[in-house]
Parts: sequence; C-alpha cells; structure tokens
Amino acid sequence: MECYVCPHRCGVDRPATFAGPGTLGSCHMPMAPVVSRAGLHHWEEPCISGSRGSGTVFFTGCNLHCVFCQNYDISSLDQGREITVTRLRQIYQELIAQGAHNINLVTPTHFAEAILQSLAEPLSVPVVYNTSGFEAVDTLTRFKGKIQIYLPDLKYYDDRAAIKYSNAYEYFRTTTNAIKEMYRQVGDYELNDEGLMTHGVVIRHLVMPGMLEDSKKIIDWVARTFKPGQVMFSLMHQYVPYGKACDYPEINRKLTDEEYKEIEDYLLASSIEDGFVQEGEAADCKFIPTFDGTGV
Repeated sequence: MECYVCPHRCGVDRPATFAGPGTLGSCHMPMAPVVSRAGLHHWEEPCISGSRGSGTVFFTGCNLHCVFCQNYDISSLDQGREITVTRLRQIYQELIAQGAHNINLVTPTHFAEAILQSLAEPLSVPVVYNTSGFEAVDTLTRFKGKIQIYLPDLKYYDDRAAIKYSNAYEYFRTTTNAIKEMYRQVGDYELNDEGLMTHGVVIRHLVMPGMLEDSKKIIDWVARTFKPGQVMFSLMHQYVPYGKACDYPEINRKLTDEEYKEIEDYLLASSIEDGFVQEGEAADCKFIPTFDGTGV
C-alpha cells in the first residue's frame, strides 16, 4: 500500500515484510513491525517510569534520522527483528506481567498500521506514544482513544537546524500542530496517587550546544500555548554527541552546565509550572540501552 503515514508523505508502495516486493521510504522499514528491544525502562520521566519501570518497546527505523541520535544504531543502522502483530501484542502482555506501569511505544509512527491492529483491544495499562514529534495530524487522529499518554519531542524552533540535522522540512509548524492534536485527544494531564500519569502530554525538549536561543523560543511557544495544569514540560540535559555528530563540529560536544542553567533559569522564569529538569549526569552513554533483541 502507498504510504503517507508521516509528514514526509513518501507515497511509496512499502513492502509488507523485508522479503516482500515494494519500495522502502524515508523510514527504511517494511509495514511489519521491526523491534530492537523490549523491557522495563527506568530512565523516563518519573511520572512515566514510576517504581517498576515503563514497558518500553523500541521500534527500529525512524522518519527523522537525526545525525546526533542516541539511538542511532536502530534509527539509522536498522538493527532489529521483524515480528508479527500477534507477537507485538504478546510483548505488551509480557511487559505488563513483569509489572510495567504502561506500554511505551518508542518511535512508533512508521509502524502505525501494525500498532493500530495491536491495540484493537484495550490494554490494562496506559499506552505511551513516544515520538520525535514529527507527525502527520491525520495519522494521529486514528489513534484517538487508543493512546492515553503522548510523549513528543519538540526539538527545533529554527527550521534550518531541523533540515540540517534531521532532514525535516517545516519541523516546527508540523510538530506544534501535532502536539496540539495530541492535547485535543487526551486533555489536561492527570496523575494517580502514586504520581504516575494516567493520561496527558509531556513535551520534551533536548537542549543542544550553541542553540540556546532556539530553546528559549520553544519555551515561549509552550508558555503561550498551554496554561498551567494542561501539559508537562521536560527540559533535557542528556545531549551527548553520537551517531554522525562528529561531522558537525558545532554540535560535536556535550552541553555545558552553564548553557543548561541559562535555559533552566529561563524556564523557571516562564509561566510553565509543571514538568521536569535534569542533572548533568544524564548526559552519559551508559543510559543508552543495548539494542540486542532483548524481549523480542
């Protein structure tokens, strides 16, 4: 079938499986889900990971291919195992049996058709849609009622940076429209007695070296778009040069503590009240999972 599931609108006839006929698009993936790892993940925001961990399913491939991606081995090098929709559903149940607070779908967009099939019957825990934010609204509308928590990135305000580092044209307009749709679906965030999110939106922003004005403009957009109590905002200090970042000298370094503090102070001075900040220790490759097929 011709694929228009993401904003790239490739329009290619994607193969049902790697072995089938067809053409791979921007995501480099067939229609059948390809998964690199599934397990309990303890390093998401506290309202997602909780005490027992988030039941995280890492999908292979991505429609952005950020040059600095910490998951570069699976987003661009395509490490993973092709599975069936039935197996995907089984993975959800295995993670729930292990105590997962939720099912966390990481970079799911290019497998939207398979994921929709896997969620035909509701799960007993919330489902988290963990995304780069570069989403097509018409695809998101198909997930209404099936996704309880949206966890989008808002990476760039400057579209020139989005094109240079992520091959994403009109990233800011596309992603902010997507985030508004996510909020329309799930409404104001809610936490249970354990401090776990039951539904809502957490907007993530990764502060990058030398791009502080970009970060400030993103904070301004969130502050004027949402009122306190509507969404959460996560200011991330975990940038490490990875993937092909070595080819871009201006981002081939860690963020300094001074850079992050400047953006943290800007956030605290804004009208945004709900969310998270990170310590500098988060910028460490030891927090990158091993994509070895565990749980698949």
